[in-house]
Amino acid sequence: MEFYFFHLMPWPHLPDDFDTAQRSAWVTFSNKYYDPERGHSLYNRYLDELEYAEALGFDGICVNEHHQNAYGTMPAPNIMAAALARRTTRAKIAILGNALPLRDHPLRIAEEVAMLDVLSGGRIIAGHVRGIGAEYHTFSMSPAFSRERFLEAHELIVRAWTEEGPFAFEGKHYRHRYVNIWPRPLQKPHPPIWIPSQGSRETVEWAAQRRYPYLMVYSSIPSIKKIFDEYRECARRVGYEAPPGQLGWMTLIYVAETDRQARAEAEPHALWLFGRGLKNPPEYLFPPGYMTVPSMLRQLQMKDKLEFGKKTFRELEDEGYVVAGSPETVAQRIRAIHAELGFGIMTGLLQFGPMPHEQTVKSMELFARKVMPQLRPL
Repeated sequence: MEFYFFHLMPWPHLPDDFDTAQRSAWVTFSNKYYDPERGHSLYNRYLDELEYAEALGFDGICVNEHHQNAYGTMPAPNIMAAALARRTTRAKIAILGNALPLRDHPLRIAEEVAMLDVLSGGRIIAGHVRGIGAEYHTFSMSPAFSRERFLEAHELIVRAWTEEGPFAFEGKHYRHRYVNIWPRPLQKPHPPIWIPSQGSRETVEWAAQRRYPYLMVYSSIPSIKKIFDEYRECARRVGYEAPPGQLGWMTLIYVAETDRQARAEAEPHALWLFGRGLKNPPEYLFPPGYMTVPSMLRQLQMKDKLEFGKKTFRELEDEGYVVAGSPETVAQRIRAIHAELGFGIMTGLLQFGPMPHEQTVKSMELFARKVMPQLRPL
């Protein structure tokens, strides 16, 4: 099993009346609540944590893209990846991911990721995502064209990475007379492409057909099992058995000396993430046209995702959104979930909400030194 340290870089300093006065931590939550001086300290602290993950032996470190929110202050993940590329030497740098449809010029993504791959010595993982529904409010873009733009941008980027230029690209949304990126990526045929998702039927099939690793985020264990089984079945239909290395699971992880201590220390920060950081009205998450009818029906069946803020910490634990406890308890829990799901990529969110640096580092060290060695052979 491979282990990745995932960071959201949240803004923890919400106003005291946030719960009653704010409908969301996204889109319309005023940036008057952001303090750049505090932000300077936070960015450097968060980068320190990502760099420390390499020293602890994690296989990779992960950044991602979101806009106009307190949940994750990384609107430009490639900038963070560039900062990490010069301060790390071994760990893979996974950008989970660039939101392709939000760019009017996806060739910029092709160029930036190629630059990062060369700069890092071939350590980049290129996550490709559509961006959640709220991002389409942020950019005043029609969500009805989201999937079309994603597929076309993906094709353009992969061709730019793998074909000698110049060549012309004529699509519905993107047209280029000269595709001829400099530099070209170091990894051949191109940096690995991962697909983080919450279970869209079309995305599952598309990723399986292309043998792209598929990473499930913020879902209950029964929901993940259903999606992973669908991925494996799609793979069989196109003639292969999907290995564990093509399936990834992201969850919150917190490790302390005892179970009781771990739960007491993790609980307020996990509840902050699900109750405040992910506070979003349905119209932000699912703008008209963003999802196909089959995928919307699936979301309604997996309605637990729409009720994050109502869950207790115990419910979040029982359903697999959080794994907290002593090193032995955490190892046993992950081992049991692995037996049920069969994933080969473990992506841990070990800093979440307003969790302080010292607490984050302690949990990281216990996980890396006492849990990861037990799970490596899986």
